[in-house]
Amino acid sequence: MSARDKPWIFRTYAGHSSAVASNALYRGNLAKGQTGLSVAFDLPTQTGYDSDDPLAKGEVGKVGVPIGHLGDMRALFDRIPLDKMNTSMTINAPAAWLLALYVAVADEQGAARASLTGTTQNDIIKEYLARGTYIFPPKPSLRLTTDTIAFTCAEMPKWNPVNLCSYHLQEAGADAVEEAAFALAAAIAVLDAVRAGGVIPESEFPKAVGRISFFVNSGVKFITEICKLRAMAQIWDEIAEKRYGVADPKLRLFRYGVQVNSLGLTEQQPENNVYRILFGMLGVTLSKNARARAVQLPAWNEALGLPRPWDQQWSLRLQQIGAYETDMLEYGDIFDGSTVIEEKVASLAEQIRGEIARIEEAGGAASQAALEYMKERLVASNAARLEAIETAEEIRVGVNAYTETEVSPLTAGNGNFIVADEHAERDQIERLKAWRAARDGKQVAAALASLERAAKDGANVMPASIGCAKAGVTTGEWSAHLRKVFGEYRAPTGVAADGPVRNDERVGALREEVDAASKKLGRRLTFLVAKPGLDGHSNGAEQIAIRARDAGMAVIYDGIRFSPDEIVAAAKAGKPHVIGLSILSGSHVPLAKDVVARLKAAGLGDIKIVAGGIIPPEDEVALKSAGIAAVFSPKDYDLNQIMREIVGLAGKA
Repeated sequence: MSARDKPWIFRTYAGHSSAVASNALYRGNLAKGQTGLSVAFDLPTQTGYDSDDPLAKGEVGKVGVPIGHLGDMRALFDRIPLDKMNTSMTINAPAAWLLALYVAVADEQGAARASLTGTTQNDIIKEYLARGTYIFPPKPSLRLTTDTIAFTCAEMPKWNPVNLCSYHLQEAGADAVEEAAFALAAAIAVLDAVRAGGVIPESEFPKAVGRISFFVNSGVKFITEICKLRAMAQIWDEIAEKRYGVADPKLRLFRYGVQVNSLGLTEQQPENNVYRILFGMLGVTLSKNARARAVQLPAWNEALGLPRPWDQQWSLRLQQIGAYETDMLEYGDIFDGSTVIEEKVASLAEQIRGEIARIEEAGGAASQAALEYMKERLVASNAARLEAIETAEEIRVGVNAYTETEVSPLTAGNGNFIVADEHAERDQIERLKAWRAARDGKQVAAALASLERAAKDGANVMPASIGCAKAGVTTGEWSAHLRKVFGEYRAPTGVAADGPVRNDERVGALREEVDAASKKLGRRLTFLVAKPGLDGHSNGAEQIAIRARDAGMAVIYDGIRFSPDEIVAAAKAGKPHVIGLSILSGSHVPLAKDVVARLKAAGLGDIKIVAGGIIPPEDEVALKSAGIAAVFSPKDYDLNQIMREIVGLAGKA
């Protein structure tokens, strides 16, 4: 028995509606014992658009807080001293910009930059593979990442400038080996870019390696999770020492935070999610030698909607009970010497090294060939996971087994999650317009010109970005000027039109139904899978597209982030019988209504439209009254049944 260890940092991933509302939520959570902040930004902010941009319609304040300028960032951290707070910001493509705003607020508060502690996620490779909030192509994106690393190493030595995020890889279907290998390969790509660019003195490079952190996922299979993390720690130590020559063991430590798995949370019997969250937390806290530095837990009702403060408090209390009431922090590593653990760790480590080598051979994680390889692996792994649930090869309590249940008092009636403020978008746009009207236009123009020069000349963009922040530049303006220099990018989908087709008995029967329907229609049943708006969570859309392809449909799927007008254009060109809209950002009602209206205006009102996402029952009613023919949510886990409904709708087209 050793002296009691300090607990990890307690975080709650939060932010919604507005900076003022989110600030009140943060201060409330801190008062309840949360020890660090984890900021969720809305999709326009994450993808570099202002709230009044046409592409932001319906998305403002839905999955996080909208931050359009310095005034918003100032309000977000009002009465929160940044020199005493550890802040994690989940932001990637515009990470340099949000960090610049954060530094500008710290400067206003009089907080020394060297005192600032926290993390910017800043893992663009993961965005291409799993989450979709990318903007620029890989090379300039890595350049922005190296700029933040160089800046923080010089001026913010306690800040983690990049947080390689395997969390979303597991959410996209990665198994333990893929999650670990792809994240470690991404870290190698980042550090190789830093070294090749010469942006940090060679003598300071080990410190840059030491500031690299990771953000992992942890599911209910907590023994596997423990072994995965011990394997990652072992391999990261090897990479730091052998590849980068880091001699100091402290700078080779595998430092990670964690978000416990949200993918495994169920809409059915959601009260069971409390136990799933507990087992996920054990995977990152039980093993002292592979314990998380920071933990954030989802709430039990996240498969239903946006958690309330009470729901977040319940998850925070689980962390506090684990840290203060149990004795897990009083002992050394209880898994050291276990032959079961050692064998599993060795097996995982060998496979992880093999995957990293394959990615290296393809040109490194940022290369197009490696991105396509990793994306295809994720899509295939997710398909296997979903099929195992469909066939009950893997039991999901309350979903495909033990479905009989008492009525839960937690979900009886309405009000068991937050409904986004319907006026949040309008109010945010009004504040944005007032901000633009009050600023000095000449200062803004000069700051943006300085940013554009830095981007073109290869100078570090951070000083110019901080200058933009202080001049009153907006998120959309910062991104637009860099878009002019760097261009934009569309990542691989992992869904090939001519990919391998499954040929089992269940899909074979479905294919016969599609063939029969196609014969009646006079041509191949055609299904357009579309993701309107800025939502980049494409896992569901990918699996629907693959199953439709396996069933014999002609499938049109071109990835994420299409405007309603672009969807109408795709419908004109592809002549689908059915359009499937996939929206997981909470903006399903306004976006779906917009698509329906534009299709009717284009004379395509006969096309049947279905929608999928985390859609509450009351929104399902609104969607159907607006002309959506069918609505699917996470409870509809049988993809073949969804396909049969699509076949039926096509027959009515």
